[in-house]
Amino acid sequence: MTGSIGGLERFDSPGKGRGLRVTRPFKVGELLFSSPAYACVLSVKERGCYCEFCFTRKESLARCGKCKKAFYCNAKCQKGDWSFHKLECSAMTAFRENWCPSEISRLVARILAKKKTQKERSGSEKILTIGEMQSHVEDVDNERREMNEAEIAALHRFYSKHLELPDHKDLLTLFSQVACNGFTIEDDELSHLGTAIYPDVALINHSCLPSVIVTYNGTSAEVRAVQDMKPGDEVLISYIDLLYPTDDRNNRLRETYYFTCDCKECKSKSKDNAKLKVRKQSDPIEQDVISNMMRYARKTVREFRALKGIKTPSELLEMCEQSLEEMGAVFDDSNVYMLHMMYQAMGICIHMQDADSAIRYGEKILKPYSQLYPPYSLNVSSMYLKLGRLYMGLERYSMGISAFKKAMTIMEVAHGKDHLYLTELRKDMVQK
Repeated sequence: MTGSIGGLERFDSPGKGRGLRVTRPFKVGELLFSSPAYACVLSVKERGCYCEFCFTRKESLARCGKCKKAFYCNAKCQKGDWSFHKLECSAMTAFRENWCPSEISRLVARILAKKKTQKERSGSEKILTIGEMQSHVEDVDNERREMNEAEIAALHRFYSKHLELPDHKDLLTLFSQVACNGFTIEDDELSHLGTAIYPDVALINHSCLPSVIVTYNGTSAEVRAVQDMKPGDEVLISYIDLLYPTDDRNNRLRETYYFTCDCKECKSKSKDNAKLKVRKQSDPIEQDVISNMMRYARKTVREFRALKGIKTPSELLEMCEQSLEEMGAVFDDSNVYMLHMMYQAMGICIHMQDADSAIRYGEKILKPYSQLYPPYSLNVSSMYLKLGRLYMGLERYSMGISAFKKAMTIMEVAHGKDHLYLTELRKDMVQK
């Protein structure tokens, strides 16, 4: 039987299919609803830092006695996760260093395990069940299909001993559903913690002018208004990074979600010129030079994303700086491709513990970020947090406090004033 969420209703959104709209007013910062994860999985890279079950960050986590790989807050969390962890526990012990399913395969295994034991709708399926999620399986290109086939092969290899797998067609559909509807759980600095499925949240359609934002409290997703909303307004989130110009955004939407956005921003392209600023020079730059540099910039960003994790930090930093130098002959520092490479360079400098260089990049990024991203953007608040922590580490306390306060202004709307991230931030500010 279909459930409901107070103040919201499912409806047929013109040109978009199913959608969600409000039936009462909501103010900026107000919580529309919270949803537990149908299934979630902690990133392997975060094991030992976060609880596998509730995603709480703690220093003294208890290790699983059998596999020695999973960590928990206490026996209660370990017991709560066992129905999922047992799929991996003995397999990790048996395969050892050869145990390497992707995060998506791990999530799909957990979804299948839950489906098998589920007797009624879960708390994450009040208005949309997991089976009703859009798959676009018929739209998947050959490259994506080959990737799904590899994921299915890995699922059989690592999980068939402890999990009854459906037929091949159903698995292809499920992997496509997860690709279209999965959510990345992130921390306050937008670092990747894990992946989850929230069927009710997946019902929300995309806009490049979003009315709500999704943040995370442990493994629960929270949906809050970033615009004042009146009854009948559609609930809209952004599926993608809004920093990029219209054509790039829509290319990404077509590649991943199989549609083109026709929101007001996409129709007007009002911010594109600001996002693609060309450096002012006494001699005008030929249009074909700009076009060639645009192609180079897009290619560089794609290549950098592919190379991360392959090259060493120093090699990546050198690549960033070389790209910045080459783009700098044509583009202004606030061009989105310049900003992307500066952001990557900042992250590498933080990893290399070069705080001064990281601050130099971060300070260059902040002003254009604040202008190009919409109000209450987590991309902006996370940049203030990063800079604040860097300032604090160098004992530049007044600058650190100032950056923290600016982050909090955004986070109080996006996360809610009582979120653990805000509580911890206030403590840090008081101690300094």
